[in-house]
Formats: sequence, structure tokens, C-alpha cells
Amino acid sequence: MREASPRWVMGVVLILIGRGVAVALATAPFTRLVGAGVGAVPAAIHGMLAFLYLFVGTIGLYLGWRLLTGRIRAFADLQLLSTVAATLSLLVIVFGNWLYIYYRAPGAESPRSYFVKNMPEVHKIFFEFKEFTALFTLPLMVCAAFLLSGYGTQVLERQWLRYTVALLMGLAFFYLVLAFGLGAAVTKLKAA
Repeated sequence: MREASPRWVMGVVLILIGRGVAVALATAPFTRLVGAGVGAVPAAIHGMLAFLYLFVGTIGLYLGWRLLTGRIRAFADLQLLSTVAATLSLLVIVFGNWLYIYYRAPGAESPRSYFVKNMPEVHKIFFEFKEFTALFTLPLMVCAAFLLSGYGTQVLERQWLRYTVALLMGLAFFYLVLAFGLGAAVTKLKAA
């Protein structure tokens, strides 16, 4: 079984990010993509990366299940995908933190001020809970990528490693879907 080379992994990560940006820019007029709000650019990038991460995470969940059951044939793909997912997690968190500046901006116009005044449950549950659960995806995916690259094909031979990597990827997907859904709901209620 062939393992993914670091050069190949980096190339795929860059291609994925470039494709995501190209598709977003090609399918929507730029002014509609970023909107009129002050946090429109980081919101557009954060949302696009989160959607791409959801796509990659779904494939990762499937490959993690195949690894758990011992029926994986695309081990090099799993190694590559775990690194791509960890990279996307980092980028989504970075742009989410940039967007958070606009969410918490002082004044009555910021989404946080609006939610605290009109719908405090949305702020407490939807946003604060979403913000912190989303952060779990990064260490989970970094650990999975580290184990897959560090142990290589030994992961296939050691049951505890297979189970550990599959569990890490499953948990990362759970937190990803939870944060994605809550983030989409918050955005629909009041965009930054």
C-alpha cells in the first residue's frame, strides 16, 4: 500500500483551497458574495471554507468508517484527507475568529448586541456553544493526521490505532456538523 508524500499533500491542499475560491467567485457576483456588511469578506471566506470542510469531512467520515471496519483500500487517500481536513479546520477557525471581531463589535448594530437584547438564547446557545464546539475539530483532526502519517501502514495492523483514528475522525465530523448548522442558523438570523 502506497503512502501519501508530504509534497503531494500540500499540492492537494492548495488546489482545494484555490478551487473553492474560484468556484465561489465564478458562481456569484462579487458584491452579492460579500454583501454590504463590514464583516462580509471574512464571512464569505469563512462560509466557503466551512462548506468545503463539510464536504471533506463527509468523505473523511466514510473513510474513517472503512478504517474502523478494517475494509479500507484507500489508505493513502485517508492520510491525505486527514491533512486536508486539519488544514481546512485551521483556516475555518482563523477566518471565524476574524469574523468574530465584527460579531462582537460595540454598538447596537452588531449581531451580538442584537441577539443579547432581542434573543439572548440565540447568543448563549447558538453562538457561544457553536464557537467553542467548532474549536474541537482542529486538535481532533491534527491528532488523526499525526497518527496516520507517523504510524503509516502500521495503523492497518494495529487495532487500537485503527479504532483511535476512526474515533478521532468521527468526533471531528460530529463537531463540524454541529458548528456548521449552528453557524448557518446564526447567519440567517443576523449577518455580521
